[in-house]
Amino acid sequence: MANGTSADGVRRRDPDRRRRILAAAADLVSRRGFHAVAMDEIGAEAGIVGSGVYRHFASKNDLLVALLDQAMQRLQNRAATIVARCDDDHVALSLLVRDHIRVALHDRDILAVYHREVHSLPDADRRRLRREQRHYIEEWVGVLGPLRPDLGDGELRLLVHAAIGAVQATLFYRSGLTEQRLAELLDVTAHACLGVLPRSGAESELDLTIS
Repeated sequence: MANGTSADGVRRRDPDRRRRILAAAADLVSRRGFHAVAMDEIGAEAGIVGSGVYRHFASKNDLLVALLDQAMQRLQNRAATIVARCDDDHVALSLLVRDHIRVALHDRDILAVYHREVHSLPDADRRRLRREQRHYIEEWVGVLGPLRPDLGDGELRLLVHAAIGAVQATLFYRSGLTEQRLAELLDVTAHACLGVLPRSGAESELDLTIS
């Protein structure tokens, strides 16, 4: 429903408008950088007038914070769901790897914004997002640890960072490969960084539905 007056005479906002603004901002900022994009351009990309953006976000910086929060919360929620529903660490780890690959391929713009623009945030927001990122890393460390008992905590975290970094290299390098082939190569590479073989058929071993 577009903005307007409903049958009961109450003026309501389009519930989809905020999502459209965030999607438009992610696309523009990933291509041109945060500081080069104006709010009216974001509004135009979302199909609304520039002033309409301010009904949802008080400032351009508030919009960036919301965009980065959305990216981190989605990753955290999906990882927490995998770990909570799976009692096999090997299966859970392969699912974490493949889910991160899926997000990196399907939500490339938003993750690219996070990596390029997190430094533009106020200190409090940057620290909060870094803290959320560390919590996400810990989900991986928690399932990798039993699979690599030969490693200490610092070594486990290093390998997790290496695996995630390998996947996220695709955010900034356009290989020209098909999405299927790219996912296959990233899956093998991320597991190699972790020192654990990919678990074939992991998805079929867990009834996992994540929005």
